[in-house]
Amino acid sequence: MTITRRTLLGTLAFSFSGLPFSAHAEEAWPSRLVRLVSPYGPGGSNDISLRLLAEEFGRSLHQQFIVENKPGAGTRIANDLVAHAPGDGYTILYVAAPYATAEALFGKLTYDRSDLQPVAMAVIAPLFLIISADAPFKTPAELIAYGKSKPDGLTLASPGAGSQPHLAGELLFRDAGVKGLNIPFRGDAASYTELLAGRVDATLTALPTALPYIQSGKFIVLGVASAERSALYPQAPTLREQGFPNVAAAGWYGFMAPSTTPRAIVDKLQAEVLRALADPVVKDKLTAQGLEVRAGTAAEFGQFIDNETRKWTGLIREAGLKGE
Repeated sequence: MTITRRTLLGTLAFSFSGLPFSAHAEEAWPSRLVRLVSPYGPGGSNDISLRLLAEEFGRSLHQQFIVENKPGAGTRIANDLVAHAPGDGYTILYVAAPYATAEALFGKLTYDRSDLQPVAMAVIAPLFLIISADAPFKTPAELIAYGKSKPDGLTLASPGAGSQPHLAGELLFRDAGVKGLNIPFRGDAASYTELLAGRVDATLTALPTALPYIQSGKFIVLGVASAERSALYPQAPTLREQGFPNVAAAGWYGFMAPSTTPRAIVDKLQAEVLRALADPVVKDKLTAQGLEVRAGTAAEFGQFIDNETRKWTGLIREAGLKGE
């Protein structure tokens, strides 16, 4: 078979065309709609903060960024969806704190941690220890003494087994040397109803939903489960300040992408996240949602997730906790 010079040149051009095309595709990202996957339903702090950031990304990058809510299974549905998505930069996960505890709580998952890579850390949601104003205790020390006087110990309301409020409560029980029981509810409204009725002793919760009750005098804030006082409510001392040195926990959100996503795309999205979070207007909007900006690079976010995983895995195993 005779191969002409024209045929040979055409074949070579076709063979190498994929290389510059791939590089151009990475440089041109995003060239179409980008899906940002939220592991929770509409209306919560994860969803609201993601929509704020999606709007910023769209303005800056001149492309549409849409929020797709995939709630359920302790965020595992969303995690799995993005872990198995194409690594082309058009499906991104707005990951939440349960990502670091899922394997310890539920055992083998439908995705592997190596299927996802960190892009950037975004925000944290401080947790406040709150009681009813009608409770027979008014300080953390009195709360613990009350729990020790009861055969079954303390009852703390939470959004579910394995949630950050639940795990923070377990840290409190362990530090205080008191028996305790996590009472899971579907959302803050139900737990607040039980707290006001005196059927649970306390709850650990984000601030915005509780603030109206605090301002009306129905709830009392005993402290914040953070390493430092929160700018959201600086009058609340940390639980560490009050004799519970290991009680440090918060909700957190950040961005992850399929592990096969090219570095150039990850770097571009990382830069965009950090730019948006540095904007004072964006910061103010996130603060209004009870969130503190905690911007971090991909490397910093990866280290943070590793640290969170080690910390909570030890507690979960020690306490014998299992996911529902």
